Amino acid sequence: MPASSADSAAATLEALLPEGRVLTSAASFAGFLHDEGEWAVYGDPLAVVRAESTEEVAAAVRWCAETGTPLVARGAGTGLSGAANAIEGCVVVSFERMNAILEVNHAERWARVQPGVVNDDLRAHVAQHGLWYPPDPASSPWSTIGGNVATNAGGMCCVKYGVTRDYVLELEVVTGTGEATRLGTRTAKGVAGYNLVGLIVGSEGTLAVVTEVVVRLRPLPPAPITVAGMFDSVVDAGRAVALVAESGISPSVLELVDRHCLKAVDDWKHMGLSTEANAVLIGRTDAPGEQGQFEAAELARCFEEAGASLAAISADEQESEALYAARRLAYPALERLGPVLTEDVCVPKARVPEVLARIEEIAAAHNVLIANIAHAGDGNLHPLIITTPGDDAARGRAHEAFSEIIDAALAAGGTVSGEHGVGTLKLAGLAKELSPVSLAMHHAVKNALDPHGILNPGRAIPPLG
Repeated sequence: MPASSADSAAATLEALLPEGRVLTSAASFAGFLHDEGEWAVYGDPLAVVRAESTEEVAAAVRWCAETGTPLVARGAGTGLSGAANAIEGCVVVSFERMNAILEVNHAERWARVQPGVVNDDLRAHVAQHGLWYPPDPASSPWSTIGGNVATNAGGMCCVKYGVTRDYVLELEVVTGTGEATRLGTRTAKGVAGYNLVGLIVGSEGTLAVVTEVVVRLRPLPPAPITVAGMFDSVVDAGRAVALVAESGISPSVLELVDRHCLKAVDDWKHMGLSTEANAVLIGRTDAPGEQGQFEAAELARCFEEAGASLAAISADEQESEALYAARRLAYPALERLGPVLTEDVCVPKARVPEVLARIEEIAAAHNVLIANIAHAGDGNLHPLIITTPGDDAARGRAHEAFSEIIDAALAAGGTVSGEHGVGTLKLAGLAKELSPVSLAMHHAVKNALDPHGILNPGRAIPPLG
């Protein structure tokens, strides 16, 4: 669009909204262009709308529908798949100003929040009342509830407590035609009509724009017991994961961190975490009393049976918290080494060892460094492919490795994304995963809910044909 035409179009949008809501200067777009998905493409928006109400969001959607302008909803920009990246000539709707915790119902155990509320802020707020919001992506200190809903985020507790979709009771959304409506119910049970809440959660802003969320809460769990296992290889650690699954216990956390990750964290934060082990499993149980002691002992047994050089039940809360913090810090620590292409495949727990072994083969075949972190307890693997800045050849090899890891996950009966979403980076992989009939169903839903095709087009689902 010529500059004069773009200015004219932006002016008509500005006229619909209160003063100060619409940014049109390219210099003001810097913080709204892309998420953390390395090498995911993005463009320059026509405007950024910093909405403060559902009515303002609806006005922006209607304007986009009338003008045929793409609209991208944006939270904190912590995503890793390119789903929140600006599209050339689009309108970005930012929820940074819609960040209020509106209501907490203690008796029914739910909270009503705006999409810009930061995950950890919600958790801290409800903890004052003895309540807990379980979904805890590693980005929880920065990521927003709206972004978590968009990608159906999981996290370290999801092995026992489930993912975002399991905690969303009700949504207020703006449809692709600019109409606001509520979906779902706050009651303990409710099966009237289709599960439209479940449909919207994980749709990456392609079906509706979420403007309010009612989330389910739980009582705060007891203080956890942490079990650490040191392994000579990530494959041995994978065998321990399979044994834990066979044991029938329900750890609240079962995370894998390899030596590359621990070293990167230690070099950055000097936490004294360096270890001779090639992989560490961090297991936790929050079961009360004797059951907690039993589950901790079972975790240690499974670790030892899989070949752990050390399996220790921690009596030192500071030590166990340091390991847990290291897992959260692994990704930003590795980012300091160079561009990181992040995988997010999920495979059956019994297949974790073979897929980890295949990832090691892929790394060697393409001469790339792959560091491994994982929500290992539910088979959600995050191989992190690290390249040297400016090395185009390494970048090409990284993309080849990325594709082969997806193929390995699918061959093992897995999926291309466990929690980060498809965005733009996983479109080719999802095209392999979905049958033609399933893909056609996706497009039928998209066309029904977004008839003008303006909501985050080109993301989340591959094109037909």
